[in-house]
Amino acid sequence: MTDRYAVIGNPIAQSKSPVIHAAFARQFGHDIRYEAILAAPDAFEPAVRAFMAAGGKGMNVTAPFKLDALALSDRLSDRARAAQAVNTLSFTQDGILGDNTDGFGLVFDIQSHLGVPLADRRVLIVGAGGAARGVLLPVLQAGPASLLVVNRNEDRARALIEPWKDSQPIAAGGLSAAHGGRFDVVINATSTGLSDGALDLGRELYAPGALAYEMVYGRQTPFMADARAQGAALVADGLGMLVGQAAESFRIWRGVMPDVDAVLRMLLPR
Repeated sequence: MTDRYAVIGNPIAQSKSPVIHAAFARQFGHDIRYEAILAAPDAFEPAVRAFMAAGGKGMNVTAPFKLDALALSDRLSDRARAAQAVNTLSFTQDGILGDNTDGFGLVFDIQSHLGVPLADRRVLIVGAGGAARGVLLPVLQAGPASLLVVNRNEDRARALIEPWKDSQPIAAGGLSAAHGGRFDVVINATSTGLSDGALDLGRELYAPGALAYEMVYGRQTPFMADARAQGAALVADGLGMLVGQAAESFRIWRGVMPDVDAVLRMLLPR
């Protein structure tokens, strides 16, 4: 029998998840069907429960429903609890398990695909919304020498790091706190890449050999252009993160870890 999975969001037509998961399934000869579901902003829970009732095994969750998925979950993984957001739902006999694979995807892409270690590096995360919240703990677990979180609203950045500020090498501030920081890894977790918005992160942001990582994928953003102008050694978008988080979702559901690089090669322009 074919096992059914889906990604749910609004909008959803642009999602690459069905293509990615179909490629993962081919690697193992698994018989699955993975679809994209558009849900109205006020109809997330009915859409999920209808998919469950039709025999669905699990769902990925994208904007704007990651907090709705958190509220719907009967149980949470440790990383979903830390992120306070859910992007992966598993439907089990014990109810709905909520997980968050975004941080795994980010760290996997940076370290395994791009070959940039996070351990003992000076790391900057720009943004304090859901995207930043989803990746903060996995980045800390990678062992950076220091982690600075900056945001236009400094209070939001400080609230984000509150659970870890006394036990981890982490600090927070407004955007100006990043000026002249000479960071080894700079991660843009804001939504500015979707709207071509600019970030005032100042000059001398990048250390020699630094990585600039844009979590938005599929377009060249002002953050990426500025990083190149400032001399960042490596500039990457979030496509690898997308595939990495999808692979971890597939592992949760199917018990096997796909070959991420093979699917990335398939998606990249020739």
